[in-house]
Amino acid sequence: MIRATAIADVLGIRSKVHSLRDLQKIVERGLPKSTLRYCVTSVVNDPKEQWKTVYRIIPSATYKRRKRHLKLEESEKTERLARVIATAYYVWNDKEDAKRFLNYPHPNLEMKTPIETSHTELGARRIEELLWGIFYGLPA
Repeated sequence: MIRATAIADVLGIRSKVHSLRDLQKIVERGLPKSTLRYCVTSVVNDPKEQWKTVYRIIPSATYKRRKRHLKLEESEKTERLARVIATAYYVWNDKEDAKRFLNYPHPNLEMKTPIETSHTELGARRIEELLWGIFYGLPA
């Protein structure tokens, strides 16, 4: 399991999180709107693709309506993406290698990218399972 502080780093809220409990409280109250964009820009280089990714997680009109904080469901989706990214950073131990992994189609994911697959809880679990398999040297 990846540490809460690693997830908070990907969200850009490290100073506020010291445990899973802290992270859970922040997610339940609603993550700052900026965390989603911060998270996406950490792994997607092209600005056009960044916005596409943001809008896959939260529809464009909804995202634009949010003033400061995301709703619970939106915060959970954002945290889920950050958890996948943090796990990839940990497993690859190199952000550029992790970004390549997250942005390229993978045969175990029906040739979808891990970023695309992470939009559902089960998809994120599949990616985490794949990453831990890589970490422990299992066939991936």
